[in-house]
Amino acid sequence: MHLDPLAILTAFGLIFLAELPDKTMFASLAMGTRMRPLYVWFGTSSAFIVHVAIAVGAGSLIGLLPDWTVKLVSASLFAFGAFMLLRNGGGGDGDEAGTRTVTGFWPVYSTAFMAVFISEWGDLTQITTASLAASNGTWSTAIGSAAALMSVSALALLAGRFIAKRVPLRTVQRIGGLCMLGLAVWTLVEIFTG
Repeated sequence: MHLDPLAILTAFGLIFLAELPDKTMFASLAMGTRMRPLYVWFGTSSAFIVHVAIAVGAGSLIGLLPDWTVKLVSASLFAFGAFMLLRNGGGGDGDEAGTRTVTGFWPVYSTAFMAVFISEWGDLTQITTASLAASNGTWSTAIGSAAALMSVSALALLAGRFIAKRVPLRTVQRIGGLCMLGLAVWTLVEIFTG
């Protein structure tokens, strides 16, 4: 196993920049306001590691998956997330009245894992990782890509925690729900325009 520091930095830089405006960053931010951020990070990080392994190990197979199917499942998950956030964001007098958060390690972990795992299929970062692995080496690309994806998730969760401390929970839920709804619509539009 040969590790190339330049290849690691290249993969980190490209994947970090590509993931920053990505829908999974916003999904992580929204989940981090409703669930325990460390548990969310474990779930998203695990999903990213699985995707990196798939990308570097079998990048060419990703192109065989029907793009519209992946996007339809992603849109459905985002719509469900929006429904859950918006449903809990209304009614009640206090900020905490009527709201329930997902608690416990396994429920939070599995929710975060599945949200990222399903929505990242065929994503730009996965395709970029597969391309980099072909030219820059498997292990160097895997390390740089995984570190970048996990860093973006951590950044989104820290931002979500910061926002949650300064903005009423109900407002955060509504904004998060609207963002998730926007992501669902955006993903559906991609099906018909892609």
